[in-house]
Amino acid sequence: MALLTSPTTLHAKGILFDMDGILISSIGSVERSWRAWATKNGVDPELAVHTAHGCRAIETIGKLRPDLDQLAELKWIEDLEIEDQEGITVLPGVLQLIASLPLGRWTVVTSATGRLARVRLAAAGILPPAQFISAETVPQGKPNPAPFLRGAEQLGFAPADCVVFEDSGSGVRAGHAAGCTVVATTFSHPPHELEKANYLITDLTQVTVDTTPDGLAIHLAPTVAR
Repeated sequence: MALLTSPTTLHAKGILFDMDGILISSIGSVERSWRAWATKNGVDPELAVHTAHGCRAIETIGKLRPDLDQLAELKWIEDLEIEDQEGITVLPGVLQLIASLPLGRWTVVTSATGRLARVRLAAAGILPPAQFISAETVPQGKPNPAPFLRGAEQLGFAPADCVVFEDSGSGVRAGHAAGCTVVATTFSHPPHELEKANYLITDLTQVTVDTTPDGLAIHLAPTVAR
């Protein structure tokens, strides 16, 4: 998968945004919190950080320490991440892009819990839709397609009529499996881990959207050398 090299326009009815790594950066909080959890529970911290990226916390806990009380550990890591808001920022191009989108045409599909997502979005200055897809609203998390299928359903559109914006390998695979068009950014993962994406860009400064009679025209501009 190579970065986009020519202008491309996608026609869709709705947009499904991942949160961490697409709308905001909370990578510092995520990594500090999971290293603390790993140290507490005798898990290699780097393995914990790698496993946690793009996945629901409860599933990460289940993979690394299935012997623990998963709900208790989920509460522990969620509380720690909520307390640690240092360095949370909105990513380039996000506020302008969201401001251009009509209500009802976009939502957030995140592996974070709803409580954590609202705290992080608020810290970055983003007002989310009244309802969005979070960890507790689906039976399985990414890379399972359930989160994006539920996101498309919430908007009232077929998955094939939705464009997913993702930055993780698990998220890209989930969007692809759901039948959505997937645009990936290189914020947190190298291109070879994003091979299921339809398009690869650097960040959302390369995206503009026009409203059309049939929905949305999503314009992707080529990556500019920096």
